[in-house]
Amino acid sequence: MKRILASLAALAMLAGPIAATDVAAQQRMQQQRGEQDSAREQMQAGRNMPIREIERRIIPRMDGDEYIGFEYDPAAQAYRLKFIRDGRVIWVDVDARTARVLRISR
Repeated sequence: MKRILASLAALAMLAGPIAATDVAAQQRMQQQRGEQDSAREQMQAGRNMPIREIERRIIPRMDGDEYIGFEYDPAAQAYRLKFIRDGRVIWVDVDARTARVLRISR
């Protein structure tokens, strides 16, 4: 009986970090979902350009760098497009209203 209790206690200790990781992952997913909802609302209201239009304008300017995806910052009303070149990440911040490149971080 003591062995069973000890084994259960050990399993519970191991599961703790996993549960914490799941909570953090869920919080990140909720934040991303909120950002997506905000981007969609701004676009539907005519304040932001659709991300596909922004991608159509920006990706060709990146000299064949591999496009990975984007994030949306509702506070700045800006998209951050992610590219990779020679194993290095390149972030391109773009105004969501005008598609103007705000900054390129290499």
